[in-house]
Amino acid sequence: MSMETRATGTIHGVGLGPGDPDLMSVRAHRLVTGARHVAFFRKAGRPGRARSMVEGMLPAGIVEFAMEYPVTTEIPVAHPGYNAALSAFYTDCTAHLRSLVESGEDVVVLCEGDPFFYGSFMHLYTRLGGEVPVQVVPATTGMSAAWTVTGQPITWGDDVLSVLMATLPEEDLVRHMAAADALVVMKIGRNIDKVRRALRAAGKYDAAWLVEYASMEGQSVQKLSQAEGRITPYFSIVLVHGNGRRP
Repeated sequence: MSMETRATGTIHGVGLGPGDPDLMSVRAHRLVTGARHVAFFRKAGRPGRARSMVEGMLPAGIVEFAMEYPVTTEIPVAHPGYNAALSAFYTDCTAHLRSLVESGEDVVVLCEGDPFFYGSFMHLYTRLGGEVPVQVVPATTGMSAAWTVTGQPITWGDDVLSVLMATLPEEDLVRHMAAADALVVMKIGRNIDKVRRALRAAGKYDAAWLVEYASMEGQSVQKLSQAEGRITPYFSIVLVHGNGRRP
């Protein structure tokens, strides 16, 4: 087949949901179990959480492409070397995926949670720039799983929900927390003490919940005040439920 008539494949950014395989969409499951090529992000030396989520689902003979981050927490995110290293990394990954698709292969990129919600896949998507077909499969987010396991609705009536990254400067956290009716704070990990101080300053500490590994093995749900002094894992979410208008 000539280059002019050769079929082009598709890149599928597949959201796997928060971790529990039962929360994966039917479309995501179909693509994963029928894939010939899968790609996934991971920290060097680790299996990769997205890859672990589909263990036992992939067909025999599948070709795997592990995209290993060059940096994670080794240098601060504000350091110019951080963005430079990640930019080159995403560009290289995109080039490899594009070459597969242009040779006629479909590629399933495994994504934790939803691909368009603070996910690494977004950096591939923007670099593809419409050059090859890309389809995105949405998914249940980790924060949805987290507020569900608390047994309380996160918002009522016209409550304003703010989603914050714990990596923000403390003064920004306080400002956003004070203005919101309901809160989701992600990327906790080593930022937990900063989050505690900001919640206290915003007057919301006593109402905050801490959910670790929502819908995954090792799930833990408790009031944040009951976890005082603990360092929490990266896959933790702090919640403050809204208490707005209701009939």
